[in-house]
Amino acid sequence: MKSHVQLSSHTTPTLIPFHKPFVYSSGATFPLPRLKQAWRQIRINKLIKSKSFSGSIKAIATSDEKSTRVKAVVTVKVIAGGLLSGLGLTGGLDKITDLFGKSILLELVSAELDPKTGLEKENIKGYASKVSQDDDEVKYNCEFEVGEDFGEIGAVLVENEHHTEMHLKTIALEGLLNGNLIINCNSWVSPKSEANVEKRVFFTDKSYLPSQTPNGLRRLREKELAILRGNGQGERKSSDRIFDYDVYNDLGDPDSNSALKRPVLGGKQHPYPRRCRTGRPRCKTDSTSETRSSDVYVPRDEAFSTVKSVTFSVKTVSSVLHALVPSLETAIIDTDLGFPYFTAIDSLFNEGVNLPPLSNNNGFLRNLLPRVIKFLNDTREDLLRFETPAIIERDKFSWFRDEEFSRQTLAGLNPCNIQLVTEWPLKSKLDPKVYGNPDSLITEEIIECEIKGFMTVQEALKQKKLFMLDYHDLLLPYVKKVREVKGTTLYGSRTLFFLTHEGTLRPLAIELTRPPMDGKPQWREVFTPTWNATGCWLWRLAKTHVLAHDSGVHQLVSHWLRTHCATEPYIIAANRQLSVIHPIFRLLHPHFRYTMEINALAREALINANGIIEASFSPAKYSIELSSAAYDLQWRFDHQALPADLISRGMAVEDPTAPHGLKLTIEDYPFANDGLILWDAIKQWVTDYVKHYYPDSALVDSDKELQAWWTEIRTVGHADKKDEPWWPKLKTVDDLVGILTTMIWVTSGHHSAVNFGQYDFAGYFPNRPTIARTNMPTEEPNDEELKFFLAKPEVVLLKCFPSQIQATKVMAVLDVLSTHSPEEEYIGAVIEGVWADNPVIKAAFERFSGKLKELEGVIDARNANRNLNNRSGAGVVPYELLKPFSVPGVTSMGVPNSISI
Repeated sequence: MKSHVQLSSHTTPTLIPFHKPFVYSSGATFPLPRLKQAWRQIRINKLIKSKSFSGSIKAIATSDEKSTRVKAVVTVKVIAGGLLSGLGLTGGLDKITDLFGKSILLELVSAELDPKTGLEKENIKGYASKVSQDDDEVKYNCEFEVGEDFGEIGAVLVENEHHTEMHLKTIALEGLLNGNLIINCNSWVSPKSEANVEKRVFFTDKSYLPSQTPNGLRRLREKELAILRGNGQGERKSSDRIFDYDVYNDLGDPDSNSALKRPVLGGKQHPYPRRCRTGRPRCKTDSTSETRSSDVYVPRDEAFSTVKSVTFSVKTVSSVLHALVPSLETAIIDTDLGFPYFTAIDSLFNEGVNLPPLSNNNGFLRNLLPRVIKFLNDTREDLLRFETPAIIERDKFSWFRDEEFSRQTLAGLNPCNIQLVTEWPLKSKLDPKVYGNPDSLITEEIIECEIKGFMTVQEALKQKKLFMLDYHDLLLPYVKKVREVKGTTLYGSRTLFFLTHEGTLRPLAIELTRPPMDGKPQWREVFTPTWNATGCWLWRLAKTHVLAHDSGVHQLVSHWLRTHCATEPYIIAANRQLSVIHPIFRLLHPHFRYTMEINALAREALINANGIIEASFSPAKYSIELSSAAYDLQWRFDHQALPADLISRGMAVEDPTAPHGLKLTIEDYPFANDGLILWDAIKQWVTDYVKHYYPDSALVDSDKELQAWWTEIRTVGHADKKDEPWWPKLKTVDDLVGILTTMIWVTSGHHSAVNFGQYDFAGYFPNRPTIARTNMPTEEPNDEELKFFLAKPEVVLLKCFPSQIQATKVMAVLDVLSTHSPEEEYIGAVIEGVWADNPVIKAAFERFSGKLKELEGVIDARNANRNLNNRSGAGVVPYELLKPFSVPGVTSMGVPNSISI
């Protein structure tokens, strides 16, 4: 149909249906309704004579051909402050644009080719005019007349006629007897006045494999992917939508201070996943490093901070880092000052710390952090006062006890590092010429003495009774380097546990090792629970070092590396290689939301040189380099799947007769018990979804977008691991289900298990100190130090703990990182709009959601079971980190869809 233009003084904008049947992604069809007899078309010369110029455009037929009047209702999101983001209602030019009715240009795109020419049909155009506005949304309407031979609408092109960006929420096409057709956009649209801005394409909510794409949409599908890939050139600006890769070369700041130079992570020397390319210029003093800026680029739709209050988290973290932390540093001038007494630690929760005037005088930060920032009306001062963490609220002395130390390896903040001891004697794999004797000092005699002859070590190994936290080989190469940094220290460590008949773990021994360095021989010592005063205090100090090691591995490996860092390449590859109408993109998209933005913030102020991590954790300036070493030594994609992870650590074996197909080595292992139910629910949902679109494996193997996505993840996003033999193949439906289930588990269940308990477990830092600042008194004791230790062992322990500034900064950050926003998007809670009209997918999602609601009840019942000693008991914090849903705030429960904090 040749479309013509008619100007009208009264019509409002709209979108359209057709007389071809709609085909659901399930394969089901329904006939489009016959609409009312089209009105006789007005000829162009008569229209011109009418001289009516509202700006609304109708496409009309030039003959007596029947047409349908279709209305498009465009919904634009209003930002949190009540003004349109980028619509600039306070700006004169955009007001005039809205007044004249030319706010948004829409073009309807047919999914079909013209049967006569074999080319794409001409789009039908119309201007949308503003019709209403409230606090949350602005509505624009547009009307079209569409000939019955136009075919099914496959997409809408959008051009923003304003001078600033807008956030387009939905386009609803009204006029269909069977209901509206809604296109879920949820995207920023730049103004056409910007350089090199092309019209945006928004496809309908129907999903297509590449080979099944309607002919009228093939070119648009490929063009949109080309735009998202970009050309790899130039510096990215905030409005760009380009996804590309780069190494981690932006953590240091050598131009401001040579001491802030950091190595590039990514490449042979320091293998690492890739991050999003920003294209910033290189540093003047170090051509391998990228210059830093306070506004780190992420593709525009990955940063919804002005639209969704879910990113209150990002704003809050940013405010803590840029306003609260500098105020703390002003309030606590002596960075080395520790806590003189344990009661001084308690005062953080009871009395608080007086803060100097905050940088924002309007109380914004105080309103943002009501849990920690208190306003004292009588003194007109701000007070930093922390909420008492759950672990101390229930039992003030739990952190002091060995049984709690052990219990938290299974049901605490880092439950994914405990492993079964399978080889004896324990032995390092490091080069003995560099690191000294590889044989452990933990002998059979020590173990058998500790278990009081209950069984031999060989019997304990056979019965799977010995477990270990092994940070020896990971940390030992960094001991010398870390010890050169003022105010911290490090050892390689091994901690051994024995599984009791009650199903709990009992600590047996801690071995701390210093390699040969500075002309001194290797030093190592084994510490055990004992019954004399000196031995007890040495044991407590040894535990402090192990806890600092575990805190570092938790934050740098279990949390940052395995979730945030490893996931970013999946997101970049998905946007570069999978069309937005690809069903797998739509499955993964909810689990990728906001991750790139929070990662960018982490590179800006958390993991950067002299950021929170470096300033407060034992590895100091080597912290992120240490996560690179862990990536090189330990990270495997196939082991990120929960069952494979458990098997690889000896915590489970395959057993087809057992629940989940696994038999746990420790039956009461809360992280594994709850996690496997969540894993199975995710896997069943993914299986139902994938089999709907891929009824046979040949479709998986021949899907060019899917294969390009998986290839790019392995060879570009994780390029330093591209030749590893353990990468799963992607040939069959089962292969695809396994890969997707792993990604969704990591971004939802695994991340929640290691993130949302941070404040309740580590807010009282003696339970999980992030740094050990002093060596063991027995390493190289002089008479004076030994005398002081024997006289005041409590003071020695306090000096080993984090300083006041380190503790308070970490506590403030952990409080925010553990918080659920009011609009958190929990897994299985709300169906995505693009699935709502597909009955097969909708039914599968409802089954998935039902299983997650069941999991809530299962977890409650387990926590009430007094036979499960690792999750219940006097003063014990119940294990709820994998309960799917939560109220807002710090709750130590709730599994969001994605890594959004």
